[in-house]
Amino acid sequence: MNSATRFSGEVAVVTGAASGIGAATARRLADEGAAVVLADVAEAAGEHVAAGIRNTR
Repeated sequence: MNSATRFSGEVAVVTGAASGIGAATARRLADEGAAVVLADVAEAAGEHVAAGIRNTR
């Protein structure tokens, strides 16, 4: 299985996604084909992570 499609068709909800392990997890899941929902109290930082994910797709 290709890692770019490993999670194709799956949806992942990542809490704490604005920084650290949560951000890295969100990026990795997106890289592997998942649709990712980011959740964090740090809204601006979360938007920054989300924009980075959108720009790589």
